[in-house]
Amino acid sequence: MTQPTHPFQADPALLRRHVTALAGEPRSRRHAPQAMERAEEYVTDHLTEAGWDVHRDPFDVRWRWGSADGPGHRAMPLKIRLHRRVAGANLRAEPPGPRGRGEGTGPRSTVVVGAHLDTVLDSPGADDNASGVAVVLETARVLARLPQPPDVTLMLFDMEETGLIGSREAVRQLVGTRRVAGMICLESVGYFSSALGSQRLPPGAGLAFPAAAEAIAEGHHRGDFTLVVHRTSSRPAAEAWARAAAEASPSLPSVLLRDPRPDGRFGAAAGLALPVLNNLSRSDHAPFWNHRIPALMLTGTANFRNTHYHRPTDTPDTLDYERLAAVATATAATAAAWPGEAPAGA
Repeated sequence: MTQPTHPFQADPALLRRHVTALAGEPRSRRHAPQAMERAEEYVTDHLTEAGWDVHRDPFDVRWRWGSADGPGHRAMPLKIRLHRRVAGANLRAEPPGPRGRGEGTGPRSTVVVGAHLDTVLDSPGADDNASGVAVVLETARVLARLPQPPDVTLMLFDMEETGLIGSREAVRQLVGTRRVAGMICLESVGYFSSALGSQRLPPGAGLAFPAAAEAIAEGHHRGDFTLVVHRTSSRPAAEAWARAAAEASPSLPSVLLRDPRPDGRFGAAAGLALPVLNNLSRSDHAPFWNHRIPALMLTGTANFRNTHYHRPTDTPDTLDYERLAAVATATAATAAAWPGEAPAGA
């Protein structure tokens, strides 16, 4: 007798197809605008095919602090830039039916699942971040098959590589129209390695995050897991994601890492006092934290594991699509049943 299919089971072949289609070239509003338009069209077509209502939310802002989006990896102080003017657009997909149209009484509540669509100069960005975009597309397909799709908002952010500019604009627009119960950010989630010593840690991580560092050491520093970065407010969601990943096929191990900072602007400022914490704010979940929204960052840790990070060699053939399917399965399951915040003081 065949076993029933898991209701949230993602398809590795579809994930590979999405990554291959997206990561054939660098895509950037600043450096490769035509490629960015092609990526937008690809994503829009697949979200629409899955039954989601897709909206393009343009923005045009001036004098925004951000970062350089060149190749390689440099320490944050060396990347900081003041952008005189930046214009781009986020893609937002709402579920089909009354929920997506905002019908009903009272303020709408939603869970955001998002990933950035752009790359740095000269990198096709298979892991960073076509892998995350592919998971968003699979989440759309899986959730649309449910008898009643949950109230989830899918986001493809622009200009992450220039300092989270797209997600900063997106969260500002979202909180003006609905209550955002939580957010899941997919950041470089497709690269894994079972080689001993393939997982590195930033300086000071052992002291700042002893539990996570110990778990990684017990695994002999193999890069075969997904790191689930959370805060106290999103701890229940992190635990739910880890359970779903362990139950996925194939089973995927995870390491939970709690950012000790509180949500809100004070938490953002605290990174200045302890630079190792800035590694936990390097993607599009950070603006949601700053608006006191519980959020997770799912990541393969980028440059701390993947030697192809921000390089021309970040290509589709370097990713593990079976494990990426487990990431997508756990993400869809967690978004569909987002747990409440942790109790105060937990």
